[in-house]
Amino acid sequence: MSQLIERTEKMSQELMRAISGIDPDQFEYLISSIERARKIALFAGGREGLMIKALAMRLFHLGYDVSVVGDMTAPFLTKGDVLILGVGPGYVSTVDALRTVAQRDGAQVVCITAQPNGKTSAAADAIVVIPSQTMADDQGEKAVSILPMGSLFEFALFALGELVVLELLHRSGKTFGEARDRHTNLE
Repeated sequence: MSQLIERTEKMSQELMRAISGIDPDQFEYLISSIERARKIALFAGGREGLMIKALAMRLFHLGYDVSVVGDMTAPFLTKGDVLILGVGPGYVSTVDALRTVAQRDGAQVVCITAQPNGKTSAAADAIVVIPSQTMADDQGEKAVSILPMGSLFEFALFALGELVVLELLHRSGKTFGEARDRHTNLE
């Protein structure tokens, strides 16, 4: 049982370092981008995609016009819209292709990443850096997390999404009850 407690403490410390390492100005930019967007689309691949979908769902609960790229209801994005991308390692070809299309058609792109110098993140209009291990640096001397591969980034991405929701709730004056009212009844 002591190994479980030790690993839990280590994981909690790693998550706290990652979240507390987010630049407040970058966080503020993400919040204001969401607040002023006409339409919001989100995308990430793999496990990061699961975390991004969780954020999309909560933004929907708050009343935003939001979709997930790849769903058949994803809208055409243009000026006044925002595409939020999760790309921990800084570059993934499919994510970069979406960035290129969105920017070409006038949408703003905000990239959440652990690698700000990656091709995708560096070309975004804005970034939010979560300082954490991803699959770009999970081997050899670069590996710093007890968690495998990109799990620390994924875990921190989920936590960041919840912090975004809390801040938007606070600023809008909405309540958890109002958000709950938009929760599906088809479960």
